[in-house]
Amino acid sequence: MNVDKGYVECEIPAGINIVSEIRRLAKEKNAVILAHYYQRPEIQDIADGIGDSLALAQEAAKTDAKIIVMCGVHFMGETAKILCQDKKVLVPDVSAGCSLADSCPAGEFEKFVKANPGYTVISYVNTSATVKALTDVVVTSSNAKKIVDSFPMEEKIIFGPDRNLGNYINGVTGRNMKLWDGACDVHEKFSIEKILKLKEENEGAKILVHPECKAPVRIVADKIGSTKALLEYAIKSDSDKFIVATESGIIHEMRKKCPNKTFIPAPPEDGKCSCNECSYMKQITLEKLYNCLKYELPEIEVDKETAEKAIKPIKRMLKLS
Repeated sequence: MNVDKGYVECEIPAGINIVSEIRRLAKEKNAVILAHYYQRPEIQDIADGIGDSLALAQEAAKTDAKIIVMCGVHFMGETAKILCQDKKVLVPDVSAGCSLADSCPAGEFEKFVKANPGYTVISYVNTSATVKALTDVVVTSSNAKKIVDSFPMEEKIIFGPDRNLGNYINGVTGRNMKLWDGACDVHEKFSIEKILKLKEENEGAKILVHPECKAPVRIVADKIGSTKALLEYAIKSDSDKFIVATESGIIHEMRKKCPNKTFIPAPPEDGKCSCNECSYMKQITLEKLYNCLKYELPEIEVDKETAEKAIKPIKRMLKLS
């Protein structure tokens, strides 16, 4: 058995039904499997709960399971561990990072905060535990506007790390928050020209856009929202065709919930693919999940001091949500 690559590298026994074995191991070990909407379809299908970052944090906070298996990227496992310090938290591949979280190194962010005394610090959930520990309240794309609106208009606010989400929230709230200059590689890459071409080719199609996208893409949107909000809009909409400008993993759940509607992934600018995927989110496979449950590795650890600081802004978010 080898875990040097960030996951358990161990041969799967020949002839087993891996889905059945994962379910058996989860039941035997009193483990709950949680998966983000951006995970591979087969991972979403086997999970006990799927959702966006807010929903996954809420599920982790309330579960009675002994083990939480977080099928997502590293910061999601950290968030679950911070909320559930008495539970074992596993991520099938801890090398699955996040370009947005990586764009906000804790040391640099701390200097930024110290250079702006008197500011309330609001951090997106897509950050490391150490950045959360420097934060007054955490937000997700689902609740960012609601939480920002809970502060007086005269409040001086630092918002990090996503500049696109921050710009969007500034626009819809009339604020002038000071923004950290970070971004998600996936949401930065959507091509406005290709989206408009798809719109021409698909008359009546609604454009669904995540607020992490750049302003030109948001401008043409029929709906701007978190992955959950986009899903709910598609379910309720009278339209039967949608162009989806967020990580394409959400389309699996959209198609399950709306089998008679058409969902078209918005393409990136580079033209290499007709969809836009997060390579980190796609690192988790059924084989890695099986070995993770079998050997209860890799395990997420957050040092006590960091966890005690980071839990306060997360709990504040959950309360305000």
